[in-house]
Amino acid sequence: MSEMASTDPEGIDGVRMTWNAWPRTKVEASKCVIPLAAVISPIRPHPEIPTLPYSPLRCKTCSAVLNPFCRVDFAAKIWICPFCFQRNHFPPHYAMISDTNLPGELYPNYTTVQYSLPLSANPNSASAFDSLPASSATPAPVFLFVLDTCMIEEEMAFVKSALRRAIGLLPENALVGFVSYGTQVQVHELGFSDMSKVYVFRGNKEIGKDQILEQLGLGVPGRRPALAAGGYQPKAVQNGFPGSGIDRFLLPASECEYTLNSVLDELQTDQWPVPPGSRASRCTGVALSVASGLLGACLPGTGARIITLVGGPCTEGPGSIISKDMSDPVRSHKDLDKDAAPYFKKAVKFYDSLAKQLVSQGHVLDVFASALDQVGVAEMKVAIEKTGGLVVLSESFGHSVFKDSFKRVFEEGEQSLGLCFNGTLEINCSKDIKIQGIIGPCTSLEKKGPAVADTVVGEGNTTEWKMCGLDKSTCLTVFFDLSASDRSNTPGAVNPQLYLQFLTRYQNTDGQMMLRVTTVTRAWIETAVSTEELVQGFDQETAAVVMARKTSLKMESEESFDATRWLDRTLIRLCSKFGDYRKDDPSSFTLNPCFSLFPQFMFNLRRSQFVQVFNNSPDETAYFRMVLNRENVTNAAVMIQPSLMAYSFNSVPRPVLLDVASIAADQILLLDSYFSIVIFHGMTIAQWRNMGYQNQPEHAAFSQLLQAPHADAQIIIQERFPVPRLVVCDQHGSQARFLLAKLNPSATYNNAHEMAVGSDIIFTDDVSLQVFFEHLQRLAVQS
Repeated sequence: MSEMASTDPEGIDGVRMTWNAWPRTKVEASKCVIPLAAVISPIRPHPEIPTLPYSPLRCKTCSAVLNPFCRVDFAAKIWICPFCFQRNHFPPHYAMISDTNLPGELYPNYTTVQYSLPLSANPNSASAFDSLPASSATPAPVFLFVLDTCMIEEEMAFVKSALRRAIGLLPENALVGFVSYGTQVQVHELGFSDMSKVYVFRGNKEIGKDQILEQLGLGVPGRRPALAAGGYQPKAVQNGFPGSGIDRFLLPASECEYTLNSVLDELQTDQWPVPPGSRASRCTGVALSVASGLLGACLPGTGARIITLVGGPCTEGPGSIISKDMSDPVRSHKDLDKDAAPYFKKAVKFYDSLAKQLVSQGHVLDVFASALDQVGVAEMKVAIEKTGGLVVLSESFGHSVFKDSFKRVFEEGEQSLGLCFNGTLEINCSKDIKIQGIIGPCTSLEKKGPAVADTVVGEGNTTEWKMCGLDKSTCLTVFFDLSASDRSNTPGAVNPQLYLQFLTRYQNTDGQMMLRVTTVTRAWIETAVSTEELVQGFDQETAAVVMARKTSLKMESEESFDATRWLDRTLIRLCSKFGDYRKDDPSSFTLNPCFSLFPQFMFNLRRSQFVQVFNNSPDETAYFRMVLNRENVTNAAVMIQPSLMAYSFNSVPRPVLLDVASIAADQILLLDSYFSIVIFHGMTIAQWRNMGYQNQPEHAAFSQLLQAPHADAQIIIQERFPVPRLVVCDQHGSQARFLLAKLNPSATYNNAHEMAVGSDIIFTDDVSLQVFFEHLQRLAVQS
């Protein structure tokens, strides 16, 4: 494991914390400035996590699961829970246990284990799953495709080819359904292959769930209660479901591939006439309501995804974001700030109620939006995020960002996203630790308990959350608080360690129910006595990511919140608290190496697309923030502070400063800012390439130099979702702006006279990192 741990900061547990040693009291914790938070990857794969083929043992008081930190009395066959100190007896089948014969969950290095549970299992938990209906015992994943047809022929052809490829990649037992929409919604009956049969819904008004069932002929009286109670099964049963419903609309991929391909062949762009000066009439909201109602009728509680392909804004019915009149511009950030976006709040409310319905059914909403203008991702955000859905935003269905990302969703093997379903996360913590909430793709299940904090961050007021969809890169940020009383000091002699346990229950890609249990421990420390241990345990990267997520949340939920000012004040307080300096002497200021990178992260966060919304649409901002909230710390850190590599003749590829000074005529730069990757050729390199030197045998080294950044970019692209946009540009070319926008403007037109000949300058009034740091030093040392 040591080899893995050295390159893998998350280790076997997939947990990173802002502080790896915790102060004992609420007052001391508030002095730390950066919140106590853990970033967890609940089902991230790791070669050393054992899978145990039985149900876990739970504490009878707090229901924590048996783990390596429990004290065990082998003679009396008793274990003591580290969370509540309850003594629990081992059941009879643990009779052979001894200090030389341990079950897997007690091995000291197995702080994370997973249990494979029987599908009907209820490992003595009162989890939200246990109330699901009997139909949830099906392991087949379900994919319901919802396709917007209001687009030009060329885009339609791109979408059809992507869909055909996806259907070919699906596992044979996966159930597939298809809904198309434009002015109206069409639900395609795939179980009737002799001719295409379609159910049409009007797109201009909201349709109740009962209406949907009735129109689709799924409202057979008395059918579902009889099934749920395990009573009679009607005669025509396919895949364990009654012939009256599911097998007309949702069929195994192996059985409906031909029918679905025929439907796609016949499918045309929306034929409803669009008057000049008008937008197409597109009823995205109704289409998603119908899709949700169909899945809710057939498969409540089963792992299912609604995969929506949207090519423009909703203009018809609930969820509309704009009128049909082209002279009305689509809402901007300015409109939202001034409350001048008449459709916005109503659409968000609609998607919020859709989110509640999907969460109660256990279903996921994925959105693939491709259009030159906005389509309403900002309004849909609540439903995508609460159900743990995927989101990809691109300019065209023909763009590699869409095509390659869409393919990744269905791929198997190394490239697979590892899509899992129906997850719940439960958290146990030591006494005196409270949970404020979670930022990330999940929904609070409102499960109260002594560990629920008074203040709420994100999805709070609970110790259990629902994750309808999760995958191997899903990541959540949990915020903690300490109880207000100073009683926290009393257990000092008893227990110098605090404990946190994360229990993630989910249905894996094979349909098997799994329970992943991760138990971590950290030291309580007396910060009033010494801060050395506290400082050594600070994780700068995690802290930067947690601050970015908290800032994004505040910008969305608090009116007139000034993000830049709040970040600056937080940073000044942190430097005043942990810097070394003489009062009122900026030149004496030094920062411990454990904090030295943090100001740079904050400088880049202030300039990032998460905080600066100018030049981005509300859709783009919502998209960037959703991806920021669901990726691991390493990936999220690259979104905040991109990485820059330099390639030149006289050295191996090397990381260089994210600064305009890193541009040189005779080298190539590779910028990775997560959403885009830029290969930037210096002026001389570009001239040589244009003269074709790389094609001459005597210049083989130049040819290799040109290829090296492309090879490295491909490695990054293959591992990432959504697939980043690749920009290849030259110094002084129009696309060089993709690089320049991310660099520290140490050379601007204001100080161009000081720069060396041939170096680049950036036209901006932004302050440079140097100036920012000087201001910070001055303010941090003020008495």
